[in-house]
Amino acid sequence: MKKIKIFVLLVIGLVTLFSCTESKQTYKIGVAQCSKGPWREKVNQEMLAAQHLYEHDVKVSIANSFDDPNLQAHQIDSLAQTGIDLMVVAPYEDTQVINEAIARVLKEGIPVVSFDRKTSADYTAFIGGNNVEAGYIVGQYIASIVRDKKQEPMRKKPLVMEITGDMKSTPALERHQGFKKAMKELPEVEYVCRQSDWSSDSSCHIVSELIDSLRQTDTERLDYTFVFCHNDGMATGVYKAVVEQDVEGHIKILGIDGMPNEGLEYVQLGHQVGTYYYPTHGEKIIRLAIDILSGKPYERENPMLGFVVTPDNVDLVTTESVELMRQNDHMVTIHDKLEAYFGLYNTQHKVLMGSFLCIVLLIVAVIMIWRAYIQTRKTIKQRQALNEEETLFYTNADNRTLRQVFEMPQEQLPPVRSQDTIFAETLNEAIRQNMANPNLKMEDLGETMGLSRVQLYRKVKAITGLSPVELLRKIRLQQGYILLSTTTKTVQEIAFEVGFNTPAYFSKCFREQYGKYPTELREQTNLT
Repeated sequence: MKKIKIFVLLVIGLVTLFSCTESKQTYKIGVAQCSKGPWREKVNQEMLAAQHLYEHDVKVSIANSFDDPNLQAHQIDSLAQTGIDLMVVAPYEDTQVINEAIARVLKEGIPVVSFDRKTSADYTAFIGGNNVEAGYIVGQYIASIVRDKKQEPMRKKPLVMEITGDMKSTPALERHQGFKKAMKELPEVEYVCRQSDWSSDSSCHIVSELIDSLRQTDTERLDYTFVFCHNDGMATGVYKAVVEQDVEGHIKILGIDGMPNEGLEYVQLGHQVGTYYYPTHGEKIIRLAIDILSGKPYERENPMLGFVVTPDNVDLVTTESVELMRQNDHMVTIHDKLEAYFGLYNTQHKVLMGSFLCIVLLIVAVIMIWRAYIQTRKTIKQRQALNEEETLFYTNADNRTLRQVFEMPQEQLPPVRSQDTIFAETLNEAIRQNMANPNLKMEDLGETMGLSRVQLYRKVKAITGLSPVELLRKIRLQQGYILLSTTTKTVQEIAFEVGFNTPAYFSKCFREQYGKYPTELREQTNLT
């Protein structure tokens, strides 16, 4: 018996040693993201897609503080305690609590890459857009419009209004610095600056006051007014103001970001005369991180350049951007499959080792059972007798009759419903509950339903044949049709109720869907 125990311990030791062989190193990277939105979600997706893109694999963990500096500082500390090799921080603003958290990470010997925004805290390297250049280039684009000799000579002095983001953040400060420099080189315009908080509501309020002021002093000057916003989200608020004030097409609007389904689409629709394409390049963040961790040479400052998107080049830029995003989605899919394959390999490896160990233990168990067979014969016979009694009890006809009392008839069982039906009903209900939110994204619904953006896209596409964005727009238009046909609400009220930023855009989409404008349908229903 003693020899058997020694043999078992030896086998267990060999299996453990074999299963603990060193695998390929994978760098762990923590990302402390400051906010959400299409631009930052694109950066996150690009970083996730690049996890297996280079010679070293990386594992990216992303935490989002949703514009809360205290939460971001806590997330920085939490990520540092998970055994990461490098931290990427997009700081919300230059606050003491965030700077102290970054200092603690550096003190632990973990490199820190500052992304997009800078603070007064130290960092290993910085990578992000050149915000000074972005503001300056937008200013030069406005100058080119003002000085275009092909246009009709201006009868009024042009007015240029800059609406900044929160000036506590470096992007707002640097974009203002670059734009102000361009305006100093353009003395033939009147330049004013107003501070906002990055929200569309704030910029809408500012421009509404500007329009009221111009109407009281010089209405004709509206045709010579430019409004530059620090992002395209704020520009939507400006467009809402000009539509509500019935001056659409008079004021020229510009923004920054240049994302599909946002800034690029606004330029295509004529809502804006331009937007600055602010680069994301999440894969370059991962490349910089790998260079730092692997000891390769790297630059401490890594600015990324953008360009102005105008009505002349917007179609080409949109096509390329959509294609790049599609390829990025493919990269994410490949990454998910690689993760699944790696997980399968590890599982099979563990199963193989476990099977080998089980075989050895089974041999030992057979030997022990054989030695104990004689001593357990009596027990086995008793158990056999007990099993015969139990079998007789359960096969007895009287017992079967009694058992029927506890059985539910087949016709009372609930009907079987497919998983696709349940998914469609749940998604439809979630969309209708949140329809009034103009900023509703399918990614938000995906989080509610426990699905990633890619999984939600595939599921919706497979069931409906539409993309999530197309499905959301279709349901909104269907609800708008119902409200137009059954209520006396105005077209503007209905447009906002079903989640459109502007009645004009609602009317355009409604006509594309139903071949008539909302006002035409209202006239047919006699509900005016």
